[in-house]
Amino acid sequence: MVYLIRHAHAGNKHRWPGRDGDRPLSESGHQEAHGLLARLRDYPITRIMASPALRCQQTVEPLSQRRAVPIELVDALSVDAPPVRLLQLVTDPGLHQAVLCGHGEQIGLLAGQLADGGLPIEPWCWPKGSTWVLDANDGQVTGAYYLAPLPLADLGGCNEPKRSLT
Repeated sequence: MVYLIRHAHAGNKHRWPGRDGDRPLSESGHQEAHGLLARLRDYPITRIMASPALRCQQTVEPLSQRRAVPIELVDALSVDAPPVRLLQLVTDPGLHQAVLCGHGEQIGLLAGQLADGGLPIEPWCWPKGSTWVLDANDGQVTGAYYLAPLPLADLGGCNEPKRSLT
């Protein structure tokens, strides 16, 4: 089982004056990051991996501190990494019970690829701070279920359009 988290709310990237990788979480994003403590309370976690982007690191920081599991920075979770690298991560048997924190662009492409392969993805959404619990066997994702972000803020929900890789 792998827990794929979209980073929490980090404000408008077009209004951020610096490098996008340095954009921090907003106040509501910090609340969503702390919401992961409750959301993942009953889930075993052996590793925590994040995109090098500051907002991804900050999203899993409370979880890392609470569980005493260090955050590993992984380029395969970067916003511009090829989606195949994310698929390789989520299907890696060595990452059992691992948290992976990345970006909506990647998660959307991965969801499209999984849906095109016949895996039901319901609801079709990945709002900021949300988690997809993915089961993988023999290099294939065999199950997926959605955990909404906590607290449930009005930051966008499950209204994102379906994206296809074709």
